Amino acid sequence: MTFDAALAAHGRPRLARRLPTTLQVNVGKRCNQACHHCHVEAGPKRTERMPAEVADRVLVVLARNPQIAVVDVTGGAPELNPHFRRIVAEARRLGRRVIDRCNLTVLLEPGQEDLAAFLAAHQIDVVASLPCYGRENVDRQRGAGVFERSIAALRRLNGLGYGRPGSALRLDLVYNPVGAFLPPPQATLEADYRAHLRDDFGVEFHRLLTITNMPIKRFAEQLDRLGQTAAYQGLLVNHFNPDTLPDLMCRTLVSVGWDGRLYDCDFNQMLELPLAAPARTIFDLDDLATLAGAPIATASHCFGCTAGAGSSCGGALA
Repeated sequence: MTFDAALAAHGRPRLARRLPTTLQVNVGKRCNQACHHCHVEAGPKRTERMPAEVADRVLVVLARNPQIAVVDVTGGAPELNPHFRRIVAEARRLGRRVIDRCNLTVLLEPGQEDLAAFLAAHQIDVVASLPCYGRENVDRQRGAGVFERSIAALRRLNGLGYGRPGSALRLDLVYNPVGAFLPPPQATLEADYRAHLRDDFGVEFHRLLTITNMPIKRFAEQLDRLGQTAAYQGLLVNHFNPDTLPDLMCRTLVSVGWDGRLYDCDFNQMLELPLAAPARTIFDLDDLATLAGAPIATASHCFGCTAGAGSSCGGALA
């Protein structure tokens, strides 16, 4: 079954955009990690990175679009792009909420010793990947020694005030399943994370966001190697939940690739499914509000965002 056929079977129209309120900016695919589930196929050997002229244009468009309340910066490890600090500092100067999608270990990389303090000084929200509160699962998905370094990075952030009760320095964690299954209920898992991380490591955070693994790039290759592609796609299709449709992130988000091309979401970006509107790059569009009402490009991976409790860059939907 196609995604559009699933919508029709539930009496729902094809997906269309509302007024964009989030600008998600992928500044490149270079990362200090190479995680097994990564839909970006990011890693230390990737060379794609947003150049200065695209970063400049992103900031021009942001200034011209006051309805954009959130700038969501991602990668790769976005902090490794040489224009990262300029982008987030200027976005904050413009009064926008800024999210740094951080893998945690980048905070310990040579040359990044002041990164956590920089994020705190500019009140950048940190959304940090931590697929489990135990060493074995994290290291299996993200690489040997990643769990220990992630805990060290979390303690560094906590020391600056991130994640503390009542603190304005927001620290959210992200859970991705370590296999071909859907995330458990977000609230239940958050309670488990909070208890284990607090009791075992003295780590505090604000929220846990559960995100379904998308059958894209590296995770798709893993499914294929294990002979699980059809079963996983069937799992997603069979758990299609129309209640997730109103809050899908693609309705109010514009995704900008490292080269300036525009997409309906980060997942479409990795599949090179262009924005389903006349504009193709950030240079083609001054007023993002003109995208309201445009159709959204969909494909089979969209079942990942609509399965079970749903999934988005902000966690569960239903």
